[in-house]
Amino acid sequence: MISIKTFQFNILQVNTYVVWDETGEAAVIDPGCMYRGESEMLCSFIRDNGIKPRLLLNTHLHFDHVFGNPVIGEAFGLKAKAHKADLPWLTTLPQKIGVLGLSVEKVVDSIEPENFIDESSVMEFGNTEFEVLHIPGHSPGSLAFYCRKENTVFTGDALFRGSIGRTDFEDSDGPALISSINSKLMPMPDDTVVLPGHGPSSTIGFERNNNPYLYSY
Repeated sequence: MISIKTFQFNILQVNTYVVWDETGEAAVIDPGCMYRGESEMLCSFIRDNGIKPRLLLNTHLHFDHVFGNPVIGEAFGLKAKAHKADLPWLTTLPQKIGVLGLSVEKVVDSIEPENFIDESSVMEFGNTEFEVLHIPGHSPGSLAFYCRKENTVFTGDALFRGSIGRTDFEDSDGPALISSINSKLMPMPDDTVVLPGHGPSSTIGFERNNNPYLYSY
């Protein structure tokens, strides 16, 4: 059985997830900690609870979801794993931060994922398995991580409660996002818990019946 701790980090309130099972092994998803205090909070929680991170996963590589990659990498000896199609967002991170007028306490170094992952990948830690689903549209390489055994899916910025991810970036694709959500997420059981990249949790059943964007293209 998995346990999940959710943090909201940085000015965009990214949901950062620490997911662990009865073995104590864990995955850290989208570490968005921008400031030193946020980084210390995340690492202290992990250490104080005897959690052993084995995976560092990014649902996508937009700046707000990767600020904490260097922190987790240095603290626990992990390399980020993400889809190759999003690599341009990571390699141009300093320029994108500058354009947006954001500042951080220290420079966020670009980290090339150790192993790119896609729908042929299965992420494992302890007794837990995540199926990797490619949900392009918000970004070309957006991924969801589906824990079938626990009926839980981490959707990043693809699917929110009552909404979907932005599709106004230069490499976004609205129709692709809707198609991916409808073909890969909506067939899941109604009670599947949706844990998004921002905002409150939901369920697949709620989104199927209430999300006004799912059939907008």
